[in-house]
Amino acid sequence: MTKHFGEYIKQLRNEGGFTLTQLGAKLDLDSANLSKIENGKRDFDEKRLLQLASVFNLDLDRLKTEFFSDFIAKKLYQNECSTDALIVAEEKVKYLKQINVKQEKLNFTKNND
Repeated sequence: MTKHFGEYIKQLRNEGGFTLTQLGAKLDLDSANLSKIENGKRDFDEKRLLQLASVFNLDLDRLKTEFFSDFIAKKLYQNECSTDALIVAEEKVKYLKQINVKQEKLNFTKNND
């Protein structure tokens, strides 16, 4: 995806045949705020990802990928970070997953004792 997340929502809305008001109602947003999201003037609230996935029958994991990749790209751009930050972030995600697996094993062992 090369467009920002708001443009993605607008594309989904248009393809689904919804007006701003109709989609806004399904997402508990007023049409003015939804318009700002679609135009990149306001960020979409991640708490509404499940609602968005439900409205358009989308895979939530894929939608999260679209949302968070846009979020991360904006932050890197706004802070003038190099793309090396993505490599480091990927390493940190692997580390966090590894820690979580170890903790689950520890918790699992404690529950069986």
